[in-house]
Amino acid sequence: MDVPRTALIFEVREFCLHDGPGVRTTVFFKGCPLRCAWCHNPEGITPQPEILFKERQCVRCGNCRNIPPDDLPALARACPQRAKVVCGRRWTVSELAHELLANADVFAASGGGVTFSGGEPLMQSDFLAELADRLHEKPPLHLAIETSGYASATDYQAVVSRMDLVFQDLKHPDPVAHRRWTGRDPAPIHANLRWLKTSGKPFVARIPLIPGVNDSPGAKEGFARLLEGSSGLLRVELLPYHLTAAAKYPFVGRAYDPGFDASRAPDADLAPFRAYGLPAVVM
Repeated sequence: MDVPRTALIFEVREFCLHDGPGVRTTVFFKGCPLRCAWCHNPEGITPQPEILFKERQCVRCGNCRNIPPDDLPALARACPQRAKVVCGRRWTVSELAHELLANADVFAASGGGVTFSGGEPLMQSDFLAELADRLHEKPPLHLAIETSGYASATDYQAVVSRMDLVFQDLKHPDPVAHRRWTGRDPAPIHANLRWLKTSGKPFVARIPLIPGVNDSPGAKEGFARLLEGSSGLLRVELLPYHLTAAAKYPFVGRAYDPGFDASRAPDADLAPFRAYGLPAVVM
């Protein structure tokens, strides 16, 4: 008997308005190969379920004291204040498709659909490809993906070819700086971006604008050079860094030490993109 394919999801968020056209549901896949210093979803990094601990809600009742630390459901059940919750649930393709298709009428009325994010959704590419095929059956949903592009060419093309819109994240144009700030070489990302441009698939380039990291005129020109030329690029979106990410790190037991001046506003000048004829906006 075939075992149903599953994926680890850490949130299914309904009625999102900034992850593509219309009203959307965004599905957050758990697990990411990058280690961006500014990551705003630290609960999405680890590719296994984990406990989120909100210390302010803890009343020190002691209910969880004798429960094995690897028994995550029991730890969560023992907490009367929900100070401990399990982050990460396994879904089958059928379960998640059923959940998403329940809002098909809302999507149709608003011109919306479903967006896949993370974490990095391409880490679970086989599941995502199968799910996309299911969601493109009648009535077909508009599908979008937000991805770092750090994946094999096979996985990237298999999933992206099934999407109606791509949000392609870019972290830094310089390989040395990219390795420093994300822990990974950008060569696979840049190769996948080249394929995306030649594919004609509609896409938005999203750049988290980090002060002192990638907001210099030279870095922006580097991004522009990666994006110039004929393609399905709709626009470049600059997402200025904000401090809200830091509040999540204690929940997953990590210290937030980004290594840059988080108090300084990034330089959001769009001139380097306009010089290359690229439409760009600050979000």
